Amino acid sequence: MIRIIEEVQVGPPKYVIGLDFGTDSVRSVIVDAGSGQEVSTAVSYYPRWNKGLYSDPSKNQFRHHPQDYIESLREAVVGALEAAPGKAPGNIIGIGIDTTGSTPAPVDEQGSVLSLKEGFARDPDAMFILWKDHTAVEEAEHINRVARSWGGTDYTKFSGGVYSSEWFFSKILHTLRYNKKVRQAACSWIELADWIPALLTGNVKPDAVKRSRCAAGHKAMWHPSWGGLPSEEFLAAVDPLLSGLRDRLYSETYTSDISAGGLSRDWAHKLGIPPGIAVTVGAFDAHMGAVGAGIGEGSFVKIIGTSCCDMAVSPPGIIGDREVSGICGQVDGSIVPGLIGLEAGQSSFGDAYAWFRDILMWPAENLIQDKKITEELDANIIPGLALKAEKMSPGGTALIALDWLNGRRTPYADQKLKGAIAGLSLGTTAPAIFRAIVEATAFGSRAIIERFKEEGVEIKEVIAIGGIAQKSPFVMQVLADVLHIPVKVAASSQAVALGAAVFAAAASGYYSSVEKAQEKMASSIQTTYIPVRENTSAYDKSYRLYSELGDSLEGILRKL
Repeated sequence: MIRIIEEVQVGPPKYVIGLDFGTDSVRSVIVDAGSGQEVSTAVSYYPRWNKGLYSDPSKNQFRHHPQDYIESLREAVVGALEAAPGKAPGNIIGIGIDTTGSTPAPVDEQGSVLSLKEGFARDPDAMFILWKDHTAVEEAEHINRVARSWGGTDYTKFSGGVYSSEWFFSKILHTLRYNKKVRQAACSWIELADWIPALLTGNVKPDAVKRSRCAAGHKAMWHPSWGGLPSEEFLAAVDPLLSGLRDRLYSETYTSDISAGGLSRDWAHKLGIPPGIAVTVGAFDAHMGAVGAGIGEGSFVKIIGTSCCDMAVSPPGIIGDREVSGICGQVDGSIVPGLIGLEAGQSSFGDAYAWFRDILMWPAENLIQDKKITEELDANIIPGLALKAEKMSPGGTALIALDWLNGRRTPYADQKLKGAIAGLSLGTTAPAIFRAIVEATAFGSRAIIERFKEEGVEIKEVIAIGGIAQKSPFVMQVLADVLHIPVKVAASSQAVALGAAVFAAAASGYYSSVEKAQEKMASSIQTTYIPVRENTSAYDKSYRLYSELGDSLEGILRKL
């Protein structure tokens, strides 16, 4: 018998870089492709973003200047290389890219983002429109109305049946409606997940960019059954301002195990690594994070941060062309090539806890002049609340909260919704309110999982990644108890960037598939939270009240 071993590391170790372009920063991780060891990491914070430039939270406007990405990209990679083994730079074989999404920007005929050009440098509408930007709520509602009434294909049906203000065409239409200067100068639009690989390979012209299957399928209504993007007739029916745009966008898309091209000599020189190495087609952070966490059939990966993104995969034979309504899309190959990627999520998770912290911090920040006291309070208020809240009985606060403080992403996107807390009395304490908010975020997660199960998607385990997952046993235990499912926490603190590195190892040819790369490189499990039987029945009752409260208040909350 001849035994064939597919991957054998010969000679010095080969390394891959995973780049994670987040909301506040770029994270770079360098991984030994053969062993899966994370050898170094570095973070670079966006300088303009962190000064609060070009964003206006009062209008739900959040923008990134492309120069932030350019500068932080270089700083993060160089920083990680400096901390890596001495011979690592010369043995880098690939770069994987993930980004926040949907985060599009307008470009000219040459592919230059408009805010990099004279006359547009300070115009927020000429920049990348961040995923959390909700300025396009009215446009999203309009797209949904037209999709249901125009008499042709409902192009939202593989995006969960509801188009969101957080997504590609909503943001484009809002900009075209309200900024004539950008409208006249923009030849096309590009997702950040497509622009970063194009930048690194020197292929930025709109018709030369390999577009992300992940971004196009989940956020731009791309589907092979109707030949790619929604038809010209539909887009024109939405608004004549969209007429002609389809032909200036793209038709083909690619999974992220494919190379978008070789690293250009210019960027190889800037970074100090070999030119020509593979740069992956980009994808969104949550999707690559799911791969870094070890997603497979039966797994439900939760990327828990300020918001929460949920990922699952299913064989094509189970889902087929059947619409899974109320989620953020079902796309062949968006997570693992060959499997249907399913996305959902919550518009606020950690942000809900941060909101309550900020409410309680108001006196310290506005009435007390002692900076040391304020900083100490800020650092300890959530851990202190969690310590007290953890001692309360499940469902025993007499409070039910709705987790829609930043709208609802799923089930059934509605960014006009607001949060609520019911059951308040003169005896209600701050820890009780905090516990109700934690329970609400878990109830929101359960609503999503139940939507998946109703469609026949099997979920046997939950894998959580992100800072909250690793730092808050209280939140994770509540989540396990509410879901009735074991919750595993990935050991890697860089699971998203690690996922990008997994794709780099596949795109470079080091491994023959993403699954093979996962076997060696995906994160191990740090902790598993097992549901506590006596808690689950109490939470079942509270969850029913959460659902009833949401049904009762939804119409009112949309009007506030």
